[in-house]
Formats: sequence, structure tokens, C-alpha cells
Amino acid sequence: MEGRLQLFTGNANPRLAQAIASILETPLGRAEVGAFSDSETRVRLEENVRGSDVFVIQPLCAPVNQHIMELLIMLDAVRRASAARITAVIPYYAYARQEKKTAGREPISAKLLANLLTTAGADRILTVDLHAPAIEGFFDIPVDHLRATPILAAHARRLGLERLVVVSPDTGAVARAEEFRRRVGGGLAIISKQRPSPEMAEMHEMVGEVEGRDVIIVDDIIASGGTLLKAIELLQARGVRHIFAAAIHGVFSGDALRRIAESPIERVFVTDTIPLPDNGPVDKIEVLTVAPLLAEAIMRIHKDLSISALFT
Repeated sequence: MEGRLQLFTGNANPRLAQAIASILETPLGRAEVGAFSDSETRVRLEENVRGSDVFVIQPLCAPVNQHIMELLIMLDAVRRASAARITAVIPYYAYARQEKKTAGREPISAKLLANLLTTAGADRILTVDLHAPAIEGFFDIPVDHLRATPILAAHARRLGLERLVVVSPDTGAVARAEEFRRRVGGGLAIISKQRPSPEMAEMHEMVGEVEGRDVIIVDDIIASGGTLLKAIELLQARGVRHIFAAAIHGVFSGDALRRIAESPIERVFVTDTIPLPDNGPVDKIEVLTVAPLLAEAIMRIHKDLSISALFT
């Protein structure tokens, strides 16, 4: 589209935003994103955005609600400053695991967040690996949904693992695990998982041969680490040789990093959609960047080119 390309970021992951800006050879727009003395979020743009094609980069990671408010207020500020088009670049979409009601009297928080983003002024959404792809349908504006699995798979191929088996830690992750397997080769195993509560996982059975094999557990999010650690226990009982894991979003809440460090897993690969927390050891964590992917998508949106071409 016509108009300048301008990038802004909140406080969620400024390192990723700066990496994207460097690739695009476009400086990050100057903006004050802080708080008033009563802790209310304060935003003031220090750039003229009238008629510009503006991209606001903000993953919705911890502290989640604070970063949501930063993004909403930034979108409102950009809209009121007469930008021609506003794209919310959300590498990690919060509340994505609350995309449906699992019991009576529960909210659908992912839909609420979609409504808030649209009301605040977003004309389109650019995001990476939604936990539930159906969330795209919660928006009445365009959503460009990028996949980072190719980045993780390309790294896994360089490991040169022998007799590899890709493991899906539950039936909901099978499609992602199968895409990963197609890119790296090897076999596929699927674990049956149930959740007695939102933060508890139980592994019951597994389909697939893993004895004496190298395995990579593939998922979209590692949050508390409960699913990953239960999968490791089951795989060890089945006699695997080496265990790795790959996930798009490394949330690592609570004591997840410590528990992973004390587990027999060798390496965990995640992307930099959100920054690593500082609440535990990260020796076993390897971070791969999505900055080139997001930068290419931003440029394609700005020039009205195909996003689908990135994945052909």
C-alpha cells in the first residue's frame, strides 16, 4: 500500500522488535510506553504516523494483562493519530487456551481478546502458531497466521539424529508433529493425554515404536512443563535413547525451567516469540529466532504481496 512503513513496540519483547526492524532497515518508532504513578499504562507516540502503514509489535507474554493493555492503548493511540492502516503483530497470542467453554459458566477469553483488539483499532492481525487455529475465525478483520515449525525442523535436521521418531504429546498436536516429521524424516508416535485440571496432565498410552530411538517431542507451547515431563517419563519407560523437545512458544511458567533442567531431556528448542523468563536455569534451552519470518511477512503485507508464498 502507499504510505510509510512504521514499526512500534511495547515492552513485551523489544529485542525481537529491534531484530525485525534491523532486517527491514527501518528504525523502531519512538514512543513512550510506561505507567502513571497509579500504575495505569501510559502511551505517547513521538512520531508522526498520519497516513502511514503502522505495525505494532507486541507478544502477549507475562505479565500478560499488562502487555495486553499496552498493546490496546498503543493501537488506540495510532488510530487516533490517523494512521492509514494498523497491523497488530502478536507473535504470541494470550488466552489462546481459553478458546471454548469446557464447562458451564466459563468465558471464551480468546474471543473477548479478539474483540478488544478490533475495537482498539487493529485493521489486521499478524501472529505465529495460534494454540487453536479456530481463533482466526474470532476476528472480522484479516488474520495472517504464520507457522514457525519449519524453523524448528530445519534446526532438528542439522542435529543428524539416528532412527528418529517425532512424538506428539497429545492428539491435539498430531498435525504439527506430522508436519515436523515430513520435514525431518523418521517415524511418528502419538501419546494419549487427559487433563483432570487445567494445570495437570496424565499420559495413558502411546502409539508408535520408540525403543532404542532418538525422539523429539513437538508441541506449540511449553508452559508449566507438565505435559513435557509426563511425556519424558513415558518415553523413558519405553526405552528411548535420546530425548529432545521442540516448541514454538517457551512460556516456562512457575518452576518449569528448573524441572526441565533436572529431567533427562537433552535439549529443548523454542523460538523467540517471547523472551525467556529469568526464573530458572536455561542451560538446556536453545532459542531460534522468528525475526526473519516476521520481517518478511511485514514487508509482504506492506507491499500487498502473498503471505501464503512463504510456506509453499
